[in-house]
Amino acid sequence: MGVARLNLTLACGDYDRTRAIKTGEVRPDGVELNVVTLAPEEMFYRMARFREFDVSELSLSTYTVLRGRGEPLVAVPVFPSFSFRHSSIFVGAAAGIAAPKDLIGKRVGVPKYHMTAAVWIRGMLEDEYGVAPKDVHWFEGGEGSLVKEVDVTLPPDVRRESVPAGRNLGDMVAAGELDAFVGARRPAAFGERVRRLFPDFRRVERAYYEKTGIFPIMHTLVLKEELARQHPWLPRSLYDAFVESKWLAYQRLQFTAEDPGDAGGLHLPAGAGAAPAQSRGDVLGVDPGDLKADGVETIRCRLSSPLAASVHGETGAAWWWAPALPAVFA
Repeated sequence: MGVARLNLTLACGDYDRTRAIKTGEVRPDGVELNVVTLAPEEMFYRMARFREFDVSELSLSTYTVLRGRGEPLVAVPVFPSFSFRHSSIFVGAAAGIAAPKDLIGKRVGVPKYHMTAAVWIRGMLEDEYGVAPKDVHWFEGGEGSLVKEVDVTLPPDVRRESVPAGRNLGDMVAAGELDAFVGARRPAAFGERVRRLFPDFRRVERAYYEKTGIFPIMHTLVLKEELARQHPWLPRSLYDAFVESKWLAYQRLQFTAEDPGDAGGLHLPAGAGAAPAQSRGDVLGVDPGDLKADGVETIRCRLSSPLAASVHGETGAAWWWAPALPAVFA
């Protein structure tokens, strides 16, 4: 009789790099996973507020807030989501904002002030353009109010007002009630009255990466701390499985890109194509697999930077320095 496997529930987004775990092609040693696929907002809310899952993908900034408060969660250095955020700053066409410096004194909407996308945006604006969080009048809420997974206390010099749940921040920008919007999703009002601050955002992203070497981490993987204490082998088992799953996805992408005919048809939706999927790595001049690397060294090089210093304490928790990483990741 074999050793019984640990039955756990995993909440995760539907990514190519985690699909082998969802299908069972990759199984963590000693673990039987019940995989629940959810949108980020619902998943983060249910895990952060109610601990509904044993293991879950979670916003990196939310995790640092919770960990800083001593909440019983621990992260595995697996990062399901990375994203540049230069494309996530939207401004009103009539707001008089042509450059980042023009954001000073403006009314900027954000669904959740602590959300990872907004944290990176604030850090980038301060480090690269000299626009500090205190220079902007923040309006938080709207569509983000009902799925706010953690409450934070801001420094006294940061101005923040609440927007009722019934309002939409993008629509408020279009109507001139707000001057700009930052968030993880493009607002529905994007178009004639709402545009991007950086229209040529891919060029700006490339310049940012060449200067800093940073491809911003958005999400990490967390588990209940009691599980890590009861089963010390569990974090490593999960880490190894996610790394293997990601590598399988990368191999499939490479195989399709090199010879779609031999692949028996594209593994990507029609029109998506393998080349566009690879382009971020190609454009930046690095191996696409390296851009989404996992492990403590990945987060050490991406958060032990001036960016980490610039957002220190801003979300209500300290963004850690490299020596603190072992206390944050299992």
